[in-house]
Amino acid sequence: MDNRKHAIVIGAGIAGLASSIRLSCMGWRVSVFEKNSYPGGKLSSFDQDGYRFDAGPSLFTQPQNIEELFAFAGEPIDHYFKYQRVPVTCTYFFSNGKKLTAWAERKKFADEMHSVLGEPRENIYNYLDNASELYENVGELFLKHSLHRPGDFSVKEIAKALQTVKFPHLFKTLGHYNGSVFATPEAAQLFNRYATYNGSNPYSAPAMLSLIPHLEMNEGTFYPEGGMISITNALYQLALKKGVAFFFDSPVDSIKTEKGKVEGVYAGGAFYGADMVVSNQDVYFTYKHLLKQEAKAAKLLKQERSSSALIFYWGIGRNFEQLGLHNIFFSADYQEEFRHIFQTGDVWHDPTIYINITSKMEAGLAPEGKENWFVMVNVPANRGQNWEALKPQVRKAVINKLSTALQADIAALIETEAVLDPIAIEAKTRSYMGSLYGTSSNSRFAAFLRHPNFSKDIKGLFFVGGSVHPGGGIPLCLRSAAIMANIAGPGFSIKTV
Repeated sequence: MDNRKHAIVIGAGIAGLASSIRLSCMGWRVSVFEKNSYPGGKLSSFDQDGYRFDAGPSLFTQPQNIEELFAFAGEPIDHYFKYQRVPVTCTYFFSNGKKLTAWAERKKFADEMHSVLGEPRENIYNYLDNASELYENVGELFLKHSLHRPGDFSVKEIAKALQTVKFPHLFKTLGHYNGSVFATPEAAQLFNRYATYNGSNPYSAPAMLSLIPHLEMNEGTFYPEGGMISITNALYQLALKKGVAFFFDSPVDSIKTEKGKVEGVYAGGAFYGADMVVSNQDVYFTYKHLLKQEAKAAKLLKQERSSSALIFYWGIGRNFEQLGLHNIFFSADYQEEFRHIFQTGDVWHDPTIYINITSKMEAGLAPEGKENWFVMVNVPANRGQNWEALKPQVRKAVINKLSTALQADIAALIETEAVLDPIAIEAKTRSYMGSLYGTSSNSRFAAFLRHPNFSKDIKGLFFVGGSVHPGGGIPLCLRSAAIMANIAGPGFSIKTV
């Protein structure tokens, strides 16, 4: 008989997988309940007509988070997972016809910004130095600890953070800040783009988000061998190795609590007892459906949702030498595009387009001489828009824009197609309203309003994933699992504010 305490994880997304691994290594007996037939949540893949597509997140940064997880588990990462640093972080196409290669090597990037845009090299060096300082002294503090347990912070860490943060970081928007520090509008637009990394509006979000480029431009962009799905596969295999039990096609119906303490979950009409429950489901759905706490769920809706996405998966019948792994085709009016996303709730007729092409990195992901395009447009969260009408409109705008920029008939080259919209994102991943990152960061207080990684009212209930602290994206989801495990480890001695 297994006498270990039992932890149940709801959802086998990246944060759920990482949580299950950490808890198992800490001595818990762990069961993961997943409503889908596969692990990974948004980080999944599919094959169609000879093409393989990563279905969700396509950017891989900070591999040290995964390395640390394997080290924590005492397993050699090379047996599960391999990756390489890429020499170009992104290829940018501006509406005025300028094309820029964002080299991973800092000097080459600064030279490119100067030669293509006329941006002074020193502006690039200064910006990236400031981003590095912000990340090291403020970002790391934020990402390693719960904001709701002030005792976790040392006086030295807080002092460094206070010395680093400047007035503009808090009281200017990212758009205003970038417009003041760069000489060219193209450079400002390029760095405004990083607000989308947590689904926010650069013209509303605080300039503190200027630390985000540090991850990509100072630390580097990487490609996992086999595509992004290899991250899911590696964590799933590691979890199995550590004895985690998985129950697929098993949605949790409710979380049982008694006298302010978790008792377990109901799934498929059966009750499963647990000493601890970790929800990797959207925190809104956790309160509304699993805890039946309508008032708390409604309170969460006061925070603005992040953006969602409209994604076209296209098998393209030729190679495009001018494209790389990551590519951006900018809108001519970036501010108007974001006004539509966050204020009018529709899609601007000239959207910014992101294209990820993993077949650029390895053979076998597309037929020879062809490419697998992951084409994404930022769109508003689902508020009941007519997506069946919007999808063909956006598709036409995307094809026209790309055909002009690449001087090719893109529509004629599409050999196979699949589409993912906000409604489908919510249905597949239970991300409320299809928001990719839960709540947006469109205010200077947004980071502090994210739900903590634990319940203040129910002992033994924890939260991980993109809808809670510290936020969305693969690195932050992995960090949320680490924060949760650090809190849970001592035995739920939670001090809150």
